[in-house]
Amino acid sequence: MTYEEAVAYLDKHAGRGIRPGLAQIEGLLSLMADPHLTYPVIHVTGSKGKTSTALMISTLAAAHGLSVGTYTSPHLEAVQERISYNGKPASAEQFAEAVLDVAGFDALVDDDIERRLTYFEFVTAVGFAWFAERAVDLGVIEVGLGGRLDATNVVQSDVAVVTSIALEHTEYLGDTLTEVAIEKAAILKPGGILVTGEIDPEADEVMVARVAEMAGSHLAYGREFRLGDEVQAVGGWDISVDGVYEHYEDVHVPIHGRHQLRNASVAVAAVEALLGRALEADAVREGFAALTVPGRIEVVGHHPLVVLDGAHTAESMAAGASALDEEFPPFLWKVVVGVLGDKKLDLLLPALEGIAGEVFAVTAPSDRAIPAGQVAAAARIALPEVDIHESGSPADGLAAALESAGEDGAVLVTGSMYVVGEARSLLANIDRS
Repeated sequence: MTYEEAVAYLDKHAGRGIRPGLAQIEGLLSLMADPHLTYPVIHVTGSKGKTSTALMISTLAAAHGLSVGTYTSPHLEAVQERISYNGKPASAEQFAEAVLDVAGFDALVDDDIERRLTYFEFVTAVGFAWFAERAVDLGVIEVGLGGRLDATNVVQSDVAVVTSIALEHTEYLGDTLTEVAIEKAAILKPGGILVTGEIDPEADEVMVARVAEMAGSHLAYGREFRLGDEVQAVGGWDISVDGVYEHYEDVHVPIHGRHQLRNASVAVAAVEALLGRALEADAVREGFAALTVPGRIEVVGHHPLVVLDGAHTAESMAAGASALDEEFPPFLWKVVVGVLGDKKLDLLLPALEGIAGEVFAVTAPSDRAIPAGQVAAAARIALPEVDIHESGSPADGLAAALESAGEDGAVLVTGSMYVVGEARSLLANIDRS
C-alpha cells in the first residue's frame, strides 16, 4: 500500500461522521490482540490546551530517557502527524504500512454496518498498534472529543489529565459544566492518578467524586502544584514551577501565550505523577527547550508577520487574542478565520474585537465547515467596526490578507485547525524570512 492509497483508504471512513462509543474500536483492537494495553499511558483531555499539554508531557518524558509514542488530533498538514515517536511524526511510508496492518482487521468488521469504523476510530487503532510495534515506554494519548465515549478511552491509563473545563460540543457532552466535567473525568481508571489544571469549582466537585469512585488520587493545580514566576522572554517565557515533588527554576518555554504556562505546570505534574518522584531539573529545562507546538500562536512569517493559532472555543480564541495583544507589537491584524459547524460563531468572534483590522471569512476544508458567507455575516454582527470580507477558500483568504497587510503588517490565521493547517501548507512555499 502506498501512502496515497493509505490516505484514500482512510478517506472512505470519513463519511461515517462522529459516533461516540467504544464497542466498535474495542472489537477491532480485540482482533489485534489489544496493542493499546502493552505500554503505560498518560491520557489527556480538556476543553482547551490538551494538544499543547500532551506535547509538553511527551517532550518532558523523552528528556528523562523514555521512548514516547504520542497521539494527537486533528492533524495540520498530513494525517501521519497524529502519531509520533519521540517527537518525530511517522513517515509517509511508515504510516502507509501501519494503515495496511490495521486494514486487514478492519475488513473483518466492515461487512457489519453497525460496526463499521469511523475515521477517528481507525486512525486511533493505527496509532495504538504503531506504538506497540515500537515497544514504547509510554503512550501519551490525547482525547478526540470529551472522554467517556471517545475512542481513546479504551486505554488503561496510569495518569489521567484534565487541562480545563468549558462548555463545548454541547450536543455530545451536555449543556452544563457539570455534564461536560463528567464526560472528561471518565478517563480516570481504577487506582489511577488524576491531574487537573485550573478548573471551575463546579467541575472540580465532579473530579473529586470521580477520584473517590475510582479509589484514585488527585493532583490539582493551585493545591499540589502551581506555576511560579513567569517572565516574558525572547521567543517565549521564562518560568518556574512548584511541582508536586520539587521546585523547578530557570525553565524557558519557547512558545507564545501566557495561558500555555499553566499547561506547562500541568505537564510537569503529570510526568511527576507517572514517575512517582521529582524530575531532573536539567531534563525539565532540556525538555521544554525542545518543545514545538505547531499551529498554536506559531510565527511562520515576518514580512508581513504571520501567526497561526487554531482556536475552536471562545476561551481559546480569547486567550490567543490576549497573547497577541501582550506579546506582539500593537497591530490591527488581518484575520483569516474559518469555523466548523459545531462551533458557536456568536461566542467565538467577539474575542477578535480590539485586535482585528480586517476579517477575511473562509470556508474550512471540511464537510462540517460553516460556509464563508455565514462566517462573514456573523462577523459583521460581532465586529461592527471592522471591515469584513467573504473570501471563500483559505487560499483566497490568505492571499487577500497578505496583500492587505503588505510587508509591515500582520496576518492572523485562526479558527479551525483545518484552516490553520491549509494555511501552513500554503505558506511552506513562501519565503518566511
